[in-house]
Amino acid sequence: MCKKSCTFARFFGKKVLNHLQIVNYRNIREASLDFSDKLNCFIGLNGQGKTNLLDAIYLLSFTKSAFSASDSQNITHGEEMAMVQGLYSNNEEVQHPTGEADLIITCGLKRGVKKSFRRGKKEYKRLIDHIGLIPLVMVCPQDNQLVEEGSDERRRFLDAVISQQDKLYLEHLTQYNAILKQRNALLKQLEEQEQPDFYLLEIFDEQLLEPAQYIFAARTKFIEAFLPVFQEVYSAISGNNEHVKLLYVSQLQNRDLAESLHRTHQRDIILGWTSQGIHKDELEMLITDGDNDYPLKRVGSQGQQKTYLLAMKLAQALYLSQISNIQSQISNSKMPILLLDDIFDKLDSERVERIVHLVQSNRFGQIFITDTDRQHLTTILKPDESAKIFYVENGVITTSINHP
Repeated sequence: MCKKSCTFARFFGKKVLNHLQIVNYRNIREASLDFSDKLNCFIGLNGQGKTNLLDAIYLLSFTKSAFSASDSQNITHGEEMAMVQGLYSNNEEVQHPTGEADLIITCGLKRGVKKSFRRGKKEYKRLIDHIGLIPLVMVCPQDNQLVEEGSDERRRFLDAVISQQDKLYLEHLTQYNAILKQRNALLKQLEEQEQPDFYLLEIFDEQLLEPAQYIFAARTKFIEAFLPVFQEVYSAISGNNEHVKLLYVSQLQNRDLAESLHRTHQRDIILGWTSQGIHKDELEMLITDGDNDYPLKRVGSQGQQKTYLLAMKLAQALYLSQISNIQSQISNSKMPILLLDDIFDKLDSERVERIVHLVQSNRFGQIFITDTDRQHLTTILKPDESAKIFYVENGVITTSINHP
């Protein structure tokens, strides 16, 4: 696939998943499903396969599972292969100039063999080239790691959002991480030398500068644009009763990276890892009363933390849509697919009602939502006759003919 056509397709058309076929993916042995272009709901008890279904959709956007680092773990136990295939349409009045109104994405998994990932009949040589073609945002219970875990998780959030609308960002991030890995390996070698030779270390220092500056600038620009969208969504869900901030903190904000890397050579050799750079960036999650800011992890209730994370993810979808409109100048050109997995837990009824009202609006594109509570989804479905509801039991997915 040529670079020019890949770039054009990346910013063209609101992708809608029309049909999904699954064979031996986790506990789903076989499924062939047709979807609504707006709202699709999945009801089932915990552990039945609802999240696995969403993960299969996630796989087709990001080339990997949202939950498992090993591809072989996603193959049904006792089977040798798995396949996930999605048929997408642009869902736009203006069609792609090459006539590509429909798009088929296929992922094949086989134990002991590198996975196959294809667009149409052509296999990707680099999986990185697929990222951003089918924008997607997933909201799931594991998002609480953004609050509870270290800064790595919050940087991953930044990287996931920016990479979907800036291919160069992903290129620079991949380059930076590769150089950083080499530099850290060298530091461990230098620790064993009585008279360390800093020549190679200085070469790696120089190589880190360009990707680091690009990543820092992109993250700074992103937060400036994302923050007002995030605050608007949080206010809508909370009823404007609380106010929040999201603060990007980086060493590059107040120091020169080249100088910092050089100054900390001896320290880094002792530590065995690189102490300076954008891999130390932080995203501070704050609740504010106007005069003072408080860490969400320390003062936020479970409901406030859930609202904060939901607002971040829903704002991510709105942000990607807005950026796409600017880049492509096509109305609603790139609304991400939205996966909402078990989002109502730990939220009061008023917040649930506001979330339902928000996601039903025309600001969001195609939505896939799971829940164990039939009442939540019944409420959502009432105003939307085109919505589809599915039942999931032990990996078997059936369709309801009529709304409940």
